[in-house]
Amino acid sequence: MNELIFVVEDAPEGGYTARALGESVFTDGETLAELENNVKDAVRCHFDPGDEPKVIRLHFVREEIISL
Repeated sequence: MNELIFVVEDAPEGGYTARALGESVFTDGETLAELENNVKDAVRCHFDPGDEPKVIRLHFVREEIISL
């Protein structure tokens, strides 16, 4: 695997959640720095050494409501 993409969203209670596409990897963090560290740790735990992706991409999704 060359790349693993995580969808990152704002958590309702604060911080962020990250869910991998196509793999059962999920984590969260209070800050972006903490989230990045937790994503790396989760990927290391999920994949065997040598099988982990070369690139981890974080795709931020933010919902905004605009009223007229």
